[in-house]
Amino acid sequence: MVKLGVSLPQFSHFDPGADVVAAARAMEEIGYDSLWVFERVLVPEDQSGPHGLYSVPGLPWPDIYRGVADALVTLATAAAVTERIELGTGVLVVPLHLPTRLARELATLDAASGGRLIAGLGTGWSPDEFAATAPVPLTERGRALDDFLDIAAAVWGPNPVSFSTRHYEVAAADIGPKPARPIPVLLGAGPGSEKALRRVARRADGWVASGVTPEQVTATRARLRELAEEAGRDPGAIGCTVQIAAMALTEPSAQPRQPFTGTVAQFAEDVAAMAEAGADHVYLTLPAAVRDVKELIDRAAELHEQVRAAGV
Repeated sequence: MVKLGVSLPQFSHFDPGADVVAAARAMEEIGYDSLWVFERVLVPEDQSGPHGLYSVPGLPWPDIYRGVADALVTLATAAAVTERIELGTGVLVVPLHLPTRLARELATLDAASGGRLIAGLGTGWSPDEFAATAPVPLTERGRALDDFLDIAAAVWGPNPVSFSTRHYEVAAADIGPKPARPIPVLLGAGPGSEKALRRVARRADGWVASGVTPEQVTATRARLRELAEEAGRDPGAIGCTVQIAAMALTEPSAQPRQPFTGTVAQFAEDVAAMAEAGADHVYLTLPAAVRDVKELIDRAAELHEQVRAAGV
Protein backbone atom coordinates (compact mmCIF):
# COMPACT_ATOMS: atom_id res chain seq x y z
CA MET A 1 0.00 0.00 0.00
CA VAL A 2 1.36 3.41 -1.00
CA LYS A 3 2.13 5.89 1.75
CA LEU A 4 -0.19 8.89 1.49
CA GLY A 5 0.62 12.42 2.58
CA VAL A 6 -0.73 15.95 2.43
CA SER A 7 0.89 19.37 2.61
CA LEU A 8 0.52 21.60 5.65
CA PRO A 9 -1.21 25.00 5.28
CA GLN A 10 1.68 27.43 4.77
CA PHE A 11 -0.04 29.96 2.50
CA SER A 12 -0.94 33.46 3.64
CA HIS A 13 -4.70 32.81 3.80
CA PHE A 14 -4.04 30.37 6.69
CA ASP A 15 -3.04 31.15 10.26
CA PRO A 16 0.54 29.81 10.67
CA GLY A 17 -0.25 28.77 14.23
CA ALA A 18 -3.83 27.66 14.81
CA ASP A 19 -4.47 26.33 11.30
CA VAL A 20 -1.25 24.30 11.19
CA VAL A 21 -2.09 22.79 14.58
CA ALA A 22 -5.65 21.96 13.53
CA ALA A 23 -4.56 20.46 10.19
CA ALA A 24 -1.73 18.41 11.66
CA ARG A 25 -3.92 16.88 14.35
CA ALA A 26 -6.73 16.17 11.89
CA MET A 27 -4.49 14.53 9.27
CA GLU A 28 -3.02 12.19 11.86
CA GLU A 29 -6.50 11.29 13.09
CA ILE A 30 -7.75 10.71 9.53
CA GLY A 31 -4.90 8.25 9.00
CA TYR A 32 -2.48 10.05 6.71
CA ASP A 33 1.08 8.75 6.74
CA SER A 34 2.88 12.08 6.30
CA LEU A 35 2.73 15.88 6.43
CA TRP A 36 4.81 18.03 4.07
CA VAL A 37 6.19 21.54 3.79
CA PHE A 38 7.99 23.42 1.03
CA GLU A 39 10.33 26.39 0.93
CA ARG A 40 9.56 29.74 -0.69
CA VAL A 41 11.44 32.80 0.56
CA LEU A 42 10.01 35.58 -1.62
CA VAL A 43 8.19 36.50 -4.82
CA PRO A 44 9.99 39.08 -6.96
CA GLU A 45 8.01 41.91 -8.51
CA ASP A 46 10.26 41.78 -11.59
CA GLN A 47 9.48 38.42 -13.19
CA SER A 48 11.14 39.05 -16.54
CA GLY A 49 14.01 37.03 -17.98
CA PRO A 50 15.66 34.71 -15.45
CA HIS A 51 13.41 36.10 -12.70
CA GLY A 52 10.45 34.14 -14.02
CA LEU A 53 9.05 31.07 -12.28
CA TYR A 54 11.56 28.19 -12.51
CA SER A 55 13.82 30.73 -14.29
CA VAL A 56 11.57 30.54 -17.37
CA PRO A 57 11.63 34.06 -18.89
CA GLY A 58 8.39 35.89 -18.16
CA LEU A 59 6.62 32.90 -16.58
CA PRO A 60 4.59 34.44 -13.74
CA TRP A 61 4.88 33.25 -10.17
CA PRO A 62 1.57 32.16 -8.61
CA ASP A 63 0.16 34.78 -6.25
CA ILE A 64 -0.31 32.02 -3.67
CA TYR A 65 3.48 31.95 -3.25
CA ARG A 66 3.37 35.39 -1.61
CA GLY A 67 3.88 35.16 2.13
CA VAL A 68 4.61 31.43 2.46
CA ALA A 69 5.34 30.50 6.10
CA ASP A 70 8.78 29.17 7.01
CA ALA A 71 9.10 25.46 6.28
CA LEU A 72 10.93 24.26 9.38
CA VAL A 73 8.94 26.41 11.81
CA THR A 74 5.74 25.02 10.28
CA LEU A 75 7.01 21.46 10.51
CA ALA A 76 8.12 21.93 14.12
CA THR A 77 4.65 23.26 14.98
CA ALA A 78 3.10 20.13 13.48
CA ALA A 79 5.62 17.87 15.23
CA ALA A 80 4.68 19.30 18.62
CA VAL A 81 1.00 18.32 18.32
CA THR A 82 1.31 14.90 16.64
CA GLU A 83 2.73 11.54 17.69
CA ARG A 84 2.83 9.14 14.73
CA ILE A 85 2.70 10.91 11.39
CA GLU A 86 5.94 11.44 9.44
CA LEU A 87 7.17 14.97 8.71
CA GLY A 88 8.61 15.71 5.28
CA THR A 89 10.28 18.62 3.52
CA GLY A 90 9.46 18.77 -0.15
CA VAL A 91 11.88 20.39 -0.61
CA LEU A 92 14.31 22.52 1.36
CA VAL A 93 16.57 24.58 -0.90
CA VAL A 94 19.86 23.59 0.70
CA PRO A 95 22.11 26.33 -0.78
CA LEU A 96 19.96 29.03 0.86
CA HIS A 97 21.11 27.79 4.28
CA LEU A 98 24.31 27.63 6.29
CA PRO A 99 25.02 23.89 6.10
CA THR A 100 26.08 23.06 9.66
CA ARG A 101 23.22 25.08 11.09
CA LEU A 102 20.72 23.36 8.77
CA ALA A 103 22.09 19.92 9.68
CA ARG A 104 21.62 20.73 13.40
CA GLU A 105 18.09 22.04 12.82
CA LEU A 106 17.10 18.86 11.02
CA ALA A 107 18.72 16.68 13.68
CA THR A 108 16.92 18.60 16.41
CA LEU A 109 13.56 18.28 14.65
CA ASP A 110 14.06 14.54 14.19
CA ALA A 111 15.07 14.08 17.82
CA ALA A 112 12.17 16.19 19.08
CA SER A 113 9.64 14.27 16.97
CA GLY A 114 10.92 10.85 17.96
CA GLY A 115 12.44 10.02 14.58
CA ARG A 116 9.73 11.15 12.16
CA LEU A 117 11.61 13.48 9.80
CA ILE A 118 12.01 12.91 6.06
CA ALA A 119 14.55 15.35 4.60
CA GLY A 120 13.63 16.19 1.03
CA LEU A 121 16.35 18.42 -0.40
CA GLY A 122 16.99 20.36 -3.60
CA THR A 123 19.31 22.88 -5.19
CA GLY A 124 16.84 25.68 -6.02
CA TRP A 125 16.52 27.83 -9.12
CA SER A 126 15.52 31.42 -8.18
CA PRO A 127 18.27 34.04 -8.63
CA ASP A 128 16.25 36.40 -6.43
CA GLU A 129 16.13 33.97 -3.51
CA PHE A 130 19.85 33.28 -3.85
CA ALA A 131 20.64 37.01 -3.93
CA ALA A 132 18.56 37.55 -0.80
CA THR A 133 19.78 34.73 1.42
CA ALA A 134 22.31 32.27 0.00
CA PRO A 135 25.90 31.99 1.27
CA VAL A 136 26.91 30.69 -2.18
CA PRO A 137 26.09 31.91 -5.72
CA LEU A 138 23.43 30.25 -7.83
CA THR A 139 26.12 28.80 -10.10
CA GLU A 140 27.50 26.74 -7.20
CA ARG A 141 24.21 25.25 -6.03
CA GLY A 142 24.98 21.67 -7.03
CA ARG A 143 28.33 21.70 -5.26
CA ALA A 144 26.69 23.28 -2.21
CA LEU A 145 24.23 20.38 -2.00
CA ASP A 146 27.07 17.86 -2.22
CA ASP A 147 28.96 19.70 0.52
CA PHE A 148 25.86 19.73 2.72
CA LEU A 149 25.41 15.97 2.34
CA ASP A 150 28.99 15.48 3.53
CA ILE A 151 28.53 17.88 6.45
CA ALA A 152 25.16 16.42 7.47
CA ALA A 153 26.54 12.88 7.46
CA ALA A 154 29.24 14.03 9.86
CA VAL A 155 26.97 16.15 12.09
CA TRP A 156 24.38 13.37 12.36
CA GLY A 157 27.05 10.78 13.11
CA PRO A 158 28.96 10.06 16.32
CA ASN A 159 31.04 12.61 18.17
CA PRO A 160 33.67 13.87 17.76
CA VAL A 161 32.56 15.36 14.45
CA SER A 162 35.09 16.33 11.79
CA PHE A 163 34.72 17.53 8.20
CA SER A 164 36.39 19.78 5.67
CA THR A 165 34.77 21.36 2.61
CA ARG A 166 35.61 24.38 0.48
CA HIS A 167 34.10 26.86 2.95
CA TYR A 168 33.65 25.02 6.27
CA GLU A 169 35.85 22.96 8.53
CA VAL A 170 35.68 21.20 11.90
CA ALA A 171 38.79 19.43 13.14
CA ALA A 172 37.12 17.58 16.01
CA ALA A 173 34.12 18.71 18.06
CA ASP A 174 30.97 17.57 19.78
CA ILE A 175 27.87 18.62 17.85
CA GLY A 176 24.36 17.69 18.90
CA PRO A 177 21.66 16.72 19.37
CA LYS A 178 21.77 13.59 17.25
CA PRO A 179 18.79 12.37 15.22
CA ALA A 180 16.57 9.73 16.77
CA ARG A 181 17.07 7.58 13.66
CA PRO A 182 19.09 7.80 10.45
CA ILE A 183 17.22 10.61 8.70
CA PRO A 184 15.94 9.48 5.28
CA VAL A 185 17.33 11.85 2.64
CA LEU A 186 15.33 12.38 -0.55
CA LEU A 187 16.82 14.40 -3.39
CA GLY A 188 14.89 16.29 -6.04
CA ALA A 189 15.76 15.70 -9.68
CA GLY A 190 14.04 16.35 -12.98
CA PRO A 191 13.41 13.23 -15.07
CA GLY A 192 15.87 14.45 -17.72
CA SER A 193 18.60 15.71 -15.38
CA GLU A 194 21.25 13.02 -15.63
CA LYS A 195 23.63 14.73 -13.21
CA ALA A 196 20.96 15.12 -10.55
CA LEU A 197 19.75 11.54 -11.03
CA ARG A 198 23.31 10.27 -10.59
CA ARG A 199 23.43 12.15 -7.28
CA VAL A 200 20.20 10.45 -6.21
CA ALA A 201 21.58 7.05 -7.17
CA ARG A 202 24.85 7.61 -5.30
CA ARG A 203 23.76 9.50 -2.22
CA ALA A 204 20.03 9.44 -1.49
CA ASP A 205 17.52 7.17 0.18
CA GLY A 206 14.99 8.20 -2.42
CA TRP A 207 13.96 10.41 -5.32
CA VAL A 208 11.37 13.14 -4.70
CA ALA A 209 9.61 14.38 -7.83
CA SER A 210 7.01 16.99 -8.69
CA GLY A 211 5.29 17.90 -11.93
CA VAL A 212 5.86 14.44 -13.41
CA THR A 213 3.62 12.01 -15.26
CA PRO A 214 3.22 8.35 -14.35
CA GLU A 215 5.16 7.48 -17.50
CA GLN A 216 8.05 9.66 -16.37
CA VAL A 217 8.00 8.02 -12.95
CA THR A 218 8.29 4.56 -14.49
CA ALA A 219 11.08 5.58 -16.87
CA THR A 220 13.03 7.49 -14.22
CA ARG A 221 12.80 4.67 -11.71
CA ALA A 222 14.24 2.34 -14.33
CA ARG A 223 17.11 4.76 -14.98
CA LEU A 224 17.75 5.11 -11.24
CA ARG A 225 18.02 1.33 -10.96
CA GLU A 226 20.69 1.33 -13.66
CA LEU A 227 22.60 4.18 -12.03
CA ALA A 228 22.38 2.60 -8.59
CA GLU A 229 23.86 -0.62 -9.91
CA GLU A 230 26.67 1.34 -11.54
CA ALA A 231 27.34 3.00 -8.18
CA GLY A 232 27.40 -0.34 -6.39
CA ARG A 233 24.18 0.26 -4.49
CA ASP A 234 21.08 -1.86 -4.06
CA PRO A 235 18.48 -0.34 -6.42
CA GLY A 236 15.73 -1.51 -4.08
CA ALA A 237 17.06 0.81 -1.38
CA ILE A 238 16.11 3.92 -3.37
CA GLY A 239 12.48 4.93 -2.88
CA CYS A 240 10.25 7.22 -4.92
CA THR A 241 8.13 10.02 -3.47
CA VAL A 242 5.87 11.99 -5.82
CA GLN A 243 4.18 15.31 -5.15
CA ILE A 244 0.84 15.78 -6.90
CA ALA A 245 0.13 19.48 -7.30
CA ALA A 246 -3.52 20.05 -6.44
CA MET A 247 -4.06 23.75 -7.13
CA ALA A 248 -7.84 23.79 -7.63
CA LEU A 249 -10.73 21.47 -6.78
CA THR A 250 -13.24 21.60 -9.62
CA GLU A 251 -16.61 20.14 -10.47
CA PRO A 252 -16.84 17.44 -13.18
CA SER A 253 -16.80 19.01 -16.62
CA ALA A 254 -16.96 17.94 -20.23
CA GLN A 255 -14.00 20.19 -20.95
CA PRO A 256 -10.50 18.68 -20.96
CA ARG A 257 -9.08 18.55 -17.47
CA GLN A 258 -6.77 21.47 -16.80
CA PRO A 259 -3.32 20.85 -15.29
CA PHE A 260 -3.22 20.70 -11.47
CA THR A 261 -7.02 20.76 -11.20
CA GLY A 262 -9.66 18.11 -10.66
CA THR A 263 -12.23 16.59 -8.37
CA VAL A 264 -11.29 14.69 -5.22
CA ALA A 265 -12.11 11.49 -7.12
CA GLN A 266 -9.79 12.46 -9.97
CA PHE A 267 -6.95 13.22 -7.58
CA ALA A 268 -7.53 9.83 -5.93
CA GLU A 269 -7.16 8.27 -9.38
CA ASP A 270 -3.92 10.23 -9.83
CA VAL A 271 -2.57 8.71 -6.63
CA ALA A 272 -3.42 5.23 -7.91
CA ALA A 273 -1.69 5.95 -11.22
CA MET A 274 1.48 7.13 -9.49
CA ALA A 275 1.50 4.05 -7.26
CA GLU A 276 1.08 1.82 -10.29
CA ALA A 277 3.97 3.64 -11.97
CA GLY A 278 6.32 2.88 -9.09
CA ALA A 279 5.86 5.58 -6.44
CA ASP A 280 5.92 4.24 -2.89
CA HIS A 281 4.94 7.57 -1.29
CA VAL A 282 2.59 10.21 -2.73
CA TYR A 283 1.51 13.52 -1.24
CA LEU A 284 -0.85 16.24 -2.44
CA THR A 285 -0.73 20.03 -2.11
CA LEU A 286 -4.35 20.33 -1.03
CA PRO A 287 -3.94 23.61 0.93
CA ALA A 288 -3.41 25.41 -2.38
CA ALA A 289 -6.84 24.31 -3.55
CA VAL A 290 -9.03 25.28 -0.58
CA ARG A 291 -10.23 28.44 1.16
CA ASP A 292 -9.74 27.58 4.81
CA VAL A 293 -8.59 24.89 7.20
CA LYS A 294 -12.06 23.37 7.62
CA GLU A 295 -12.34 22.80 3.89
CA LEU A 296 -8.80 21.40 3.87
CA ILE A 297 -9.66 18.84 6.55
CA ASP A 298 -12.97 17.89 4.90
CA ARG A 299 -11.44 17.39 1.43
CA ALA A 300 -8.44 15.56 2.87
CA ALA A 301 -10.77 13.14 4.65
CA GLU A 302 -12.64 12.48 1.40
CA LEU A 303 -9.42 11.91 -0.50
CA HIS A 304 -8.00 9.52 2.08
CA GLU A 305 -11.21 7.51 2.15
CA GLN A 306 -11.36 7.22 -1.65
CA VAL A 307 -7.69 6.24 -2.03
CA ARG A 308 -7.86 3.56 0.63
CA ALA A 309 -11.27 2.29 -0.53
CA ALA A 310 -9.66 1.68 -3.94
CA GLY A 311 -7.06 -0.52 -2.26
CA VAL A 312 -4.17 1.78 -3.14
